[in-house]
Amino acid sequence: MAISTELSVNSGTSAIKASTRTGMGAIPYKGGTAFRVWAPFASAVYVVGDFNNWSTTANLLASENNGYWSVDVPKAEEGQKYRYVIKGGFIPADSVWWRTDPYCKHVLNNDGADGVIVTDKFDWGSDTFNMPSWNELVIYELHVASFNRTEKKPGDFSSIIEKLGILKDLGINAIELMPIFGFPGEYSLGYNPAFPFDIESNYGDPSQFKNFVKEAHKVGIAVILDVVYNHFGSGELDYSLRQFDGWNQNNEDGIYFYNDRRVESGFGPRPDYGRGEVRQYIRDNALMWLEEYHIDGLRFDSTVNIRNIYGKNNEPANDIPEGWNLMQRINNEINSKMPWKITIAEDLQNNEWINRSTGAGGAGFDSQWGSFFYYSILEAVVAPSDSARNMYSVRDAILQRFETDAWKRVIYSENHDEVADLNHKVRLPEAIWRGNADSWFARKRSTLAASLVFTSPGIPMIFQGQEFLEWGSWKDSGTLDWSKKDRFCGIWDLYQSLIRLRRNWNNNTRGLQGQHVNVHHVNNNDKVIAFHRWDNGGAGDDVVVVVNMGDRSYDSYSLGFPRGGTWKIRFNSDWNGYSPDFGNHLGYDTFADRNDSDGMPFRANVGIGPYSVLILSQ
Repeated sequence: MAISTELSVNSGTSAIKASTRTGMGAIPYKGGTAFRVWAPFASAVYVVGDFNNWSTTANLLASENNGYWSVDVPKAEEGQKYRYVIKGGFIPADSVWWRTDPYCKHVLNNDGADGVIVTDKFDWGSDTFNMPSWNELVIYELHVASFNRTEKKPGDFSSIIEKLGILKDLGINAIELMPIFGFPGEYSLGYNPAFPFDIESNYGDPSQFKNFVKEAHKVGIAVILDVVYNHFGSGELDYSLRQFDGWNQNNEDGIYFYNDRRVESGFGPRPDYGRGEVRQYIRDNALMWLEEYHIDGLRFDSTVNIRNIYGKNNEPANDIPEGWNLMQRINNEINSKMPWKITIAEDLQNNEWINRSTGAGGAGFDSQWGSFFYYSILEAVVAPSDSARNMYSVRDAILQRFETDAWKRVIYSENHDEVADLNHKVRLPEAIWRGNADSWFARKRSTLAASLVFTSPGIPMIFQGQEFLEWGSWKDSGTLDWSKKDRFCGIWDLYQSLIRLRRNWNNNTRGLQGQHVNVHHVNNNDKVIAFHRWDNGGAGDDVVVVVNMGDRSYDSYSLGFPRGGTWKIRFNSDWNGYSPDFGNHLGYDTFADRNDSDGMPFRANVGIGPYSVLILSQ
C-alpha cells in the first residue's frame, strides 16, 4: 500500500516540508541535519537513526516531485548513525528496503552498513600546495592496506604518514592511491566499490584521510586518487545501490545502472551514464575528492569500459556515447575550475582521442597510462636470450606519444595490475628469473627497465616496493617487506639517483623534463640503443642516454652526440655502489669531437657494462 507523503512527523497535523538546503545525502546544519535522497519509484522514504531511536515512522521525507525526497531533522547531529527505509511504489508495492545513503561519506563496516553523519569541518591550516607541472611529476602508486601493514591490522592513512619522510627522501612528488572507497570485508584491491562516497573504514575516516593529504602536502607530495566509474561493486551492493528503491527491468540492478545488455562490464554492474541523476552522482563524486579532500588529481579506472560495452576500440556498434560525454563533462568542469589538477585515464588501448581536447571531440584527459611502453620494455627485459631483444621495439616505446605531447602518457615497468597475484602476475625481477628474483640478471635487467622509465618521455610511475626489489606476487592482504630497503639499499639508491636526475635536482639534466627526444643510435646486433633528450638544448639541458641490453661490456663504444666538448657521466647503473656484484665497468667522462655519427654532428666513445644504462650531460 502506498504511503502518503502528506503524513506528518510524529503523527502531527502539519504537512511534511521538503528541505530548502542544497546538497545530497546528510547535510548538517546548526541544530540538525537535512537529508536528501533520489528514489524515483518509492512511495515513501523515511530516515531512521540514533536521533529517533531507529523509528521507522518518525521522520518521513517529503517528495520534491522530481524523484528526490528530503527533510530537515532537528537534533540529528554529527557522529550519529542513520539509514533510509524505502517503501516501494514498484511491484510489490508494499515492499520495504533498508538502504545506506548513496552519498554517505562514512559507512560502518557492520552487518547493516550504517551510515554516519559527518561534517566537512577540518583545519587545513595553510595548505596552499602547488601541484608540480606534468613534466616534473614522479608518481608512486600505493595501496593503503599493504604499504605499511602491521601484524595486527592492515595499513591505514596514519601508517602511510609514518613513511612520508622516506618517500620524500626517495624523491617522488606524487602518490597515486589505489581506490579507498568502502568495500565489504577486510581486504580489497579497491576495485569493488560498494559505497563510492565512503572512506573505507579500515583505512580511516574522512578527517583522517584529510589529515593524510595535509601531511603529504607538507612534505611536497601531491595525492592522486584512483576512482572507479566503469562499474560499481558486484556482490556488495545489496545494502547500497542495487535496486535502490525496488525498481528494475529485466531483473537487473535498478535506477543507478543500465538494465539491458550494457549493464555487464565484466567486473560489476555498469552505471547508467545516460540517466541525469546518475551522471550527477558520478560528477559529484569526482568533484568531492578534488574540492573537499584537496586531492590533486584523479586516475580513472578502465575508461575503455566507460566508453564501450565490451571494453574495445573501434566497435562503434557497442560504444556508449553517454559514457564518453560524461568523461568530457567531468574533465571540462575540472579544467574550468581547477586546471592545475591532473586527470589520468587507464584506457590501455593507445587511443589518442582519450587525450584530445573536448572541443576537438576528445575525452579531455591530461594523460593516460602507457601500456605500449610497458609491454615493449617488458618483452625486452624478460626475454632470457639477448638475441630475442628487439631494439627497434624499444625505440618505438621511447618515441611513442599521444597528441605530440610527451606528458600525455604515464610510463612504468610495474603497476598493481601487472604484479597482482589476483591476475596471476609477478613482480618484474620475478618475471625475469622465477624463483631467483634477487639474482644478478634479475637485478640488472629490472633496474635497466626502471632506468628507461625515468629517462624516456612521459610521466614516470613506480609501484610500491619496486624501489627495494620486492619480488613474487603482490597481494592486497600482504605487506611490503621493508627489511629489503636495508638489504637492497643500493637498489634504493639507484632509484633515488634516477629520480633526482629526472627532476633535475642538480641543474644538469633539464632535458629529461623536455618534450624532445631523438633515438639516434639503434644497434640491434649488439643490443645497444642511445637517445638524446632536451628541452631548449645547451649545457645543463642536453642529455644523452646509452642503453646496453646485452650481456657484454664495452670499453670504447662509439656513437653520436649533439654537441662537442666534454660530456660527464651523471649515472652509471653498473656502479658497484648500487650492488657489490655489479661490475663497476668503466663509465667515464668523454670528449665529443667534430665527426659526424648517427646523424649527429659530433662523436665520442663511452664505456658501458652489461645490461646497463649511462646518463651523460654537459
